[in-house]
Amino acid sequence: MSADAGSEAGVNRSMPEKETVCVVIAAYNAQATIERAVRSALRAGHVAEVIVVDDFSSDATREKVLACDDGTGRLTLLASEANGGPAAARNRALETATAPLVAILDADDFFLPDRFASLLDGNDWDLVADNIVFIHPDQAASFEAVEPFRPRPRFLDLAAFIDGNISRRGKRRGEIGFLKPVMRRSFLDEHRLRYRETLRLGEDYELYTRALAHGARYKVVHSCGYVAVERPDSLSGKHQTADLLRLLEADEAILHSLKLDEDAKRAIVRHAQQIRTKYEHRRFLDIKREQGLLTAGRHAVGNTRYLPAIAGAILADKLDAVADGGRRKSAATQKFEPRYLFANNTRAA
Repeated sequence: MSADAGSEAGVNRSMPEKETVCVVIAAYNAQATIERAVRSALRAGHVAEVIVVDDFSSDATREKVLACDDGTGRLTLLASEANGGPAAARNRALETATAPLVAILDADDFFLPDRFASLLDGNDWDLVADNIVFIHPDQAASFEAVEPFRPRPRFLDLAAFIDGNISRRGKRRGEIGFLKPVMRRSFLDEHRLRYRETLRLGEDYELYTRALAHGARYKVVHSCGYVAVERPDSLSGKHQTADLLRLLEADEAILHSLKLDEDAKRAIVRHAQQIRTKYEHRRFLDIKREQGLLTAGRHAVGNTRYLPAIAGAILADKLDAVADGGRRKSAATQKFEPRYLFANNTRAA
């Protein structure tokens, strides 16, 4: 395989066309994890293409990708000339892909070998996602088995999806925007859907929201085939204040440009309000750091509409800091247990 090489030669012609998958991996300075991600994609059944977009890494990400070549011609490496973020990288891969189905894999994460065997069953969906298991980085090298869950297929409507992406303080993050659905490329093309490249936070949520607004059938099963490695230094944990503002603008654009029912409108408003609160809080902290507490206080007082939200967020941060201190003290004696996005009360008998 060579960089920017095509992947046509690696397609298994014995697979029905409707079942072949292109796995898209956007990678930035991912030398520590990219080999595991790529090898898991190549190992999974039904995969006809694996397209890795190196987003202008400064480490050995590209070399690690090339080392994964299994000789089937399925692996393609695309190299960006500037860092454009995951949305731009994924869009570039979508334009290159030829398989009818597309699956997103984060460079930190990996697939279990039989992920697609049951996930692709049926033709009643435009997006289909399975459960996610979150593990500690120390567990990644040896993690293989997951708990057996009944599939229990269900469909998400737009309002339920948006509400499922509103975080609740005091609970570990479990927004269903974390789901990594397989998408029909024909649906994306028909409705001219691509990732919004101005976003470096919530780009998945925003795309799936627009897909649902265009009538996508979003099917979810509770069986698990996607492993997410929780890393404190992941890109998703390093978003900036401007990223929150762009996500807020994306919510407002959806609200005003797409035809939504009343439940969906109310859900978008709730989501936007939460993002606005986070933005105003971060903006206050930025001003405090750059110009001092007095200037930040004047800014908050002058922004009376969001003053209660800012004050509440500051108080919550202090309470979280106290709780985090207690958790850190006991962390050394606690075993990190894998957790699932969907609750374990759905496990198989």
